[in-house]
Amino acid sequence: MNFAVPDGVRPIRDAVHAFMTERVEPAEPVLHAGGPAAAAALDELRAEARKEGLWALGHPHELGGGGLPFLDYVYVNEVQGRSEYGQIALGTYTLQDSLMLHEHASPEQRERFLEPLVRGDISPSFAMTEPGVSSSDPTQITTSAVLDGGEWVINGHKWFTTGASRAAYTTVMCRTEPDAPPHRAFSMIVVPTDTPGYTIVRETPVLGLDGAHCEVRYDNVRVPASSLLGERGSGFVIAQRRLGPGRIFHCMRWLGQAQRAFDLMCRRLHDRTAFGQPLASKQLMRQHVFDSYAEIQSARLLTLHAAEAIDRGSQARVEIGAIKVVGARMLHNVIDRAIQVYGAAGLTPDTPLDRMYRHARAGRIYDGPDEVHIDSVGRRILGEYAAGGSWEFGLR
Repeated sequence: MNFAVPDGVRPIRDAVHAFMTERVEPAEPVLHAGGPAAAAALDELRAEARKEGLWALGHPHELGGGGLPFLDYVYVNEVQGRSEYGQIALGTYTLQDSLMLHEHASPEQRERFLEPLVRGDISPSFAMTEPGVSSSDPTQITTSAVLDGGEWVINGHKWFTTGASRAAYTTVMCRTEPDAPPHRAFSMIVVPTDTPGYTIVRETPVLGLDGAHCEVRYDNVRVPASSLLGERGSGFVIAQRRLGPGRIFHCMRWLGQAQRAFDLMCRRLHDRTAFGQPLASKQLMRQHVFDSYAEIQSARLLTLHAAEAIDRGSQARVEIGAIKVVGARMLHNVIDRAIQVYGAAGLTPDTPLDRMYRHARAGRIYDGPDEVHIDSVGRRILGEYAAGGSWEFGLR
């Protein structure tokens, strides 16, 4: 595999890079502040993205998207990730949910939710995590749904339902088959957020950042039986098909964040002087550059290797688990070094680094904490040897 950006992808990637650096990144101070000015700025960015043919690039053509193949979109996602607002501005924030609905939704669900999602008319949310329940073992989920005549009745308590406060609906992981084996006991049900009994308790700040991570209670929430997404008992299958490629997208966006932090660090090393010389002349500062280069490049190659495996049809569970851990650690380390180079200024909102650092720390927890992925990767590789085989890197 050629790990450089393929020639056929380069023009669209360059266009997205220019949009991010010339439009989105300069608008961040207004977007961070929130309120009407932020909403207007975001609307303007979305309109510009549509006008320039950059809207919803990863969504399939048949859904009204740009139709980029998976691997091509992976390269684009790398530069889209430079800002936390890239996905929203470019219409790809809904991609995981759109692909999930595209595969599993009924005709009614497609018309009501899928088409407006791709147009950017509505936003989705996804509810799996519960307070008091270890998310590393989702078989413990307690939110239940019982079929009562022609309706599902849902009761439970979720949190970190990202975007629920602005979403038109939430796809809820519920226990619907209490007598089934653990991984066949759950289903996905689509719940409009204006349904009686659906109550947002709060938006939970994460390390001081308000990211619309909502805590939601479900008190006898009733939705039609047709709100079931896919088949009964298929909740885990749907979740895994959603999360696998999603983790690749996360990791590629982290590379965009790391590139931005790396650029800021290297430029600061040339611009800042201490004891009569630029910081770039100091050996310890060059160590920061070396370590960051090595970690970014390693994470990038691991991520592209995992993406290629998915593109071949593999579940790539070892590859995805490894890059989820390595990518999150890399991002934290690179941003941390950039902050160190900036000194006191790196701790303030005068640079993007303080906000980037807090987002980076959360990456080691969401979509599965590091420890779960480490254990899973080790178990799967050792399983190859236990079965009399080996893990031959040159053949993987």
